Amino acid sequence: MSNTYTLLESISVGAAGAASVTFNSIPQTGYTDLVVKASTRSGSGAAVAYSMLMKINSLTSSIYSQRAAEGNGAAASSFNQSGIDSAVRVALVNGTGATASTFSSTEITIPNYASSNYKSVSIDSVAETNATTTYMNMLAYLVQTTDAVSSLTFAPESAAATFAQYSTFSLYGVSALGTTPTKAPKATGGSIIQTDGTYWYHAFLSSGTFTPATALSCDVLVVAGGGGGGLEYAGGGGAGGVAYQTGRSVSIATTVTLGAGGARATSSPSRGSTGSNSVFDTITADGGGGGGGWGGSVNIGASGGSGGGGSMGVSSNTTAAGGSATQGTSGGATGYGFAGGAGARGTAFVGGGGGGSGAVGQSRTITDTVGGAGGAGLNTWSTWLSTTGLGVSGYIAGGGGGVGVTTGVGGSGGGGNGALNTAVNATAATANTGSGGGGGYELTNGTSAAGGSGLVIIRYLAA
Repeated sequence: MSNTYTLLESISVGAAGAASVTFNSIPQTGYTDLVVKASTRSGSGAAVAYSMLMKINSLTSSIYSQRAAEGNGAAASSFNQSGIDSAVRVALVNGTGATASTFSSTEITIPNYASSNYKSVSIDSVAETNATTTYMNMLAYLVQTTDAVSSLTFAPESAAATFAQYSTFSLYGVSALGTTPTKAPKATGGSIIQTDGTYWYHAFLSSGTFTPATALSCDVLVVAGGGGGGLEYAGGGGAGGVAYQTGRSVSIATTVTLGAGGARATSSPSRGSTGSNSVFDTITADGGGGGGGWGGSVNIGASGGSGGGGSMGVSSNTTAAGGSATQGTSGGATGYGFAGGAGARGTAFVGGGGGGSGAVGQSRTITDTVGGAGGAGLNTWSTWLSTTGLGVSGYIAGGGGGVGVTTGVGGSGGGGNGALNTAVNATAATANTGSGGGGGYELTNGTSAAGGSGLVIIRYLAA
């Protein structure tokens, strides 16, 4: 008999969407059963609905057998398959054409998951669309493996589909009567709660509250929103400042404020907007500076956590400076951020790269034709990012690229590319990386792009 549900891990999909979601490091003792609760919607793929698949321990051989009873609001059906599937079909997910803001609901139970017997799985799923046609499933699976369940991976059946923002997955352990759970987070709060076995990580993709159940010694990473790209021969946006502190004592509910990315410039000429600050308690990371836009005082990149890149010079054979870096080092944290690079007007009209958390934005001279590259981001916290599924290849907070005859590339960590003159628009920074957006050429062709929203991650020892 069991009587206690303990939240083991929780994942909420951010603005960038997700191709898959994985729970790793599932404990092998202290619990009898696993329960997954999911609320899901498509970010791309089928218009009405598509299947969601689950793999146990990443096994893809034909070891999954199913019996199913289904209905679509008009008719019912049933079927069975034996030993042919390479994954468990656990749900039908609302597609992009389903009624706005509707999500499918799924509950999955895996009893005796750590035993040496074959694993049984029961599933109850409804793809509620607020329409006449709605899909309901009752599924039972037998998974032919004697290994304990150590990981669960969820993905759309179609490789072209993704999970949309606000899709959520929560993993619970069901502990035996009279036992104390061996693994559980010691705090609440955050869009993603995951562990690598040594630490618990609480990642905030939006503002919220971190509430410890007991006094904790925490390492805290705070990333501000990146700056938007400027417009008209413009520079890239600077990355949001990064603030980091180890061994911070947290014993009470603490507010987390997540900085938005700076908007792209939409009038000509103008700077991109500076990103918003991100805050954890007294730690503040400054928003990234907007990229400069040619004309008067706005040609210089704005200062910020990392500085925005400068536009081309005001007159022939001149340059325009990038913005300086303020980082954001309050509350005892160490700050990271670099200045933006200069743009130039000479052989071509080229913008400077926005500063990154790991390097300055690239400056241009009057003989250059390539837009300035955004400053590189940092991969110092790659373990944090891989555990939570965030960042870009282990990096965060790269600067945006400047406009040019050849585009200035965004800095590692999600920085947006600059516009390719009138031919190609600049690209936006990746959400929840604090990176800068690309600089634009003009109002309707080769437009500028927005900075990426920030990120806050708090970790503490699991033991």
